[in-house]
Amino acid sequence: MNPFWSTLVHNLSPYVPGEQPKMPDLVKLNTNENPYPPSARAVDAMREELGSDGASLRLYPDPNADRLRGAIVNHFADQALTPAQVFVGNGSDEVLAHAFMALLKHDAPILLPDISYSFYPVYCGLYGVDHITVPLNERFEICVDDFRQGNGGIVIANPNAPTGHLLRLAEIERLVAAHPTSVVVVDEAYIDFSEQVVPTAIALINRYPNLLVIRTLSKSHSLAGLRVGYAVGNAALIDALERVKNSFNSYPLDRLAIVGATAALGDKPHLEQTRQAVMQSRASLTDALERLGFDVLPSAANFIFTRHPQHDAAQLATELRQRKVIVRHFKLPRIDQHLRITVGTDTQCQLLVDALREILG
Repeated sequence: MNPFWSTLVHNLSPYVPGEQPKMPDLVKLNTNENPYPPSARAVDAMREELGSDGASLRLYPDPNADRLRGAIVNHFADQALTPAQVFVGNGSDEVLAHAFMALLKHDAPILLPDISYSFYPVYCGLYGVDHITVPLNERFEICVDDFRQGNGGIVIANPNAPTGHLLRLAEIERLVAAHPTSVVVVDEAYIDFSEQVVPTAIALINRYPNLLVIRTLSKSHSLAGLRVGYAVGNAALIDALERVKNSFNSYPLDRLAIVGATAALGDKPHLEQTRQAVMQSRASLTDALERLGFDVLPSAANFIFTRHPQHDAAQLATELRQRKVIVRHFKLPRIDQHLRITVGTDTQCQLLVDALREILG
């Protein structure tokens, strides 16, 4: 017990991020990064902003990132959004953190799936938000009818992480409509890898003032290194996030992030090309793993969640690492025999399958 630590810090159980190793020639399938480069438009926009001497970096960025908010409105032009319904932050993790503080810290506990993004309970510990976990069913699916009790809010990931299961839009609407006095946060970090044409819950924003949808450019836009996330919701919810942001850090996005993200959102052909490539590789990888005897859950994300009935998951992860392939293993109840595997390029996926074939004999 360090005497300089606060009681809060002593009691925290921090989130453990996926490993970012320094090993050369590594097949890195552990943190759900997109295996393809970002839009060339985004790279060019950042180079232009930087200029030949980098002089623009002496100036603070736009604290409201109005240009980026406008690009998000344009990206969802069919949803009739306004900039007042959009909030941007330093990755979706920061946006989520502000949502927990601004919208979910009430007297009643919030509801979380028992298997979901492991940062959610960390935020609860950091901000003193009571929570109740709602078990997924035996197929690791979120069941809307299980979220019945009174609550101070609901947070779900859709598709869920790490399972990859997708709730249909009608089920999301049923959940939001059933809790009109609670904020429902839908974390759509992986939604662009769904095969549905319009799966996003943003389609419900103008009908439900209690819905907040949070998204990121880290996955589908290949910008994990840029750290850009955003939320879309009723203007009153966005105002609450702005109040917290401006009490914490008025400049969450730097100048390069704003222009790079703006350009990336404007390049829909690149988004479609890369998401199709990931979905095709996901199908091929699923088929290859099933032929090796793995059970693979249906996935609408850029990862798959899988187990082998005859092999310990932790041991498989260790032996894969020895062959310079890393995947994610969670030492958590109900899922400690599963591996979460990011969908890489076809070459990376084949190296994974070859390594597993060697391990399994």
